[in-house]
Amino acid sequence: MDYERVKLLIREGEGLTIEFKEKYTSRIDEDIVAFANSKGGHILLGVADNNTIVGAHLTNELKGRINSLARNCKPGISVNVMQIGDVVAVEVPQGDEKPYSCSSGYFRRLNGNTQKMNHEEIRAMFSENEIIPFEEKAVIGISYSDISSEKISAFTKEAKIDIGSIPMSDFLISLNVADETKINNAGVLFFAEDVHKHISQAQMTLLAFKGTKKLHIFDRLDVRDDLLTQFNDAIFFLKKHLNVRSEIKGVNREDIYEIPIEALREAVVNAIMHRDYSVRGTSLMVEIFDDRIEITNPGGLPKGLSRDSFGRVSIRRNELISDLFYRLDKVERVGMGIHKMKETMALAGLKEPVFETDGFFRAIFFRPESEDIFPTALKVGEKVGEKVGEKVGEKITANQQKIIDSILKEPTISAKELSGLVGISQRKIEDNIAKLKEKRLIRRIGPARGGHWEVVGK
Repeated sequence: MDYERVKLLIREGEGLTIEFKEKYTSRIDEDIVAFANSKGGHILLGVADNNTIVGAHLTNELKGRINSLARNCKPGISVNVMQIGDVVAVEVPQGDEKPYSCSSGYFRRLNGNTQKMNHEEIRAMFSENEIIPFEEKAVIGISYSDISSEKISAFTKEAKIDIGSIPMSDFLISLNVADETKINNAGVLFFAEDVHKHISQAQMTLLAFKGTKKLHIFDRLDVRDDLLTQFNDAIFFLKKHLNVRSEIKGVNREDIYEIPIEALREAVVNAIMHRDYSVRGTSLMVEIFDDRIEITNPGGLPKGLSRDSFGRVSIRRNELISDLFYRLDKVERVGMGIHKMKETMALAGLKEPVFETDGFFRAIFFRPESEDIFPTALKVGEKVGEKVGEKVGEKITANQQKIIDSILKEPTISAKELSGLVGISQRKIEDNIAKLKEKRLIRRIGPARGGHWEVVGK
């Protein structure tokens, strides 16, 4: 490792295989054990939590202390301690005699955090019998020429990482998704130009049904692209088909969905992170019914995680994929996904989500039953401001409300664009617009081409 790579790692921030320490403390053995129990990694002394280099100097005494702590772990761990520029780097290999412990107990890495494990977590974590997880296996027939620079740019922009002119290969190596000659499945799932070509089962199917059964599909989207695109498309699809109301707070307008988007976002990212990508012929499913939303990923619970310990013990089937989503700020620092979903639904006054495991893992969110909680047809005044409600006081349908909300966001929006956003045909959009005009809730300003819509009383 040279100083240029160290600077790149510092810009990327702490993660599954990187830990920052401003200075040495004797508790560094907890991080050494955590890395040995996980994927290995580097502890960088002389780096603050805000990614600032404060500097550290490697003396013979310091090197001896670190090596002594590592040897006293059970089993002993061999580490490499070196001075690199202004930073002291402690390189810890992934252990082949797991689990490892130090005087304080057993530890592991969870995203960018060193976490102490209890007995149940130790048993669950190390019951996995696959030597090399699917995400770490090298993909045959792919090279760096198959990697998309646009997807790397999208990732670094969202993760707020400035890689400058760093070569593509160096960046992927720093994320542990490649080496000098090979790219692993995690790298392909995030950065390949054509993900589906190399991993055909890496797809997501988004479905909206009329009614409560899988009979009448009125909207479908198959996403055969990278995992960040899958995540973003799923959230857009959910927003498109959920009822929404708006509240004016001061000068700002806030959209409130019938099911909190925060809970659904957590469910989608958990499904992507925990999916068993080695199972061929499967797809991650997001299904919207009149009474519920189901998010299903292939694989069920990870091996060693019992139904009784579900929600209390966090085991990551795909640690590299989870780390990349953590860098994108899509996942909590500690494994609190299930708790967060339940809490968010409770705060919204909705039923607790249901989780099923039957070879697949399924999260079920129930839509509001009572109009008192979230009405399907609301008075327009409740959506677009008191002035309109006071003036009109009429009820409108959920689709008509979506049309009004879309016009408020983009007054020049076309019927064709509204059709895509609302999820109904262009003819039905035009029928609803005519009804809204009859009720004098909207009006057209200017000609069909070049004009715009206006919400009356806005």
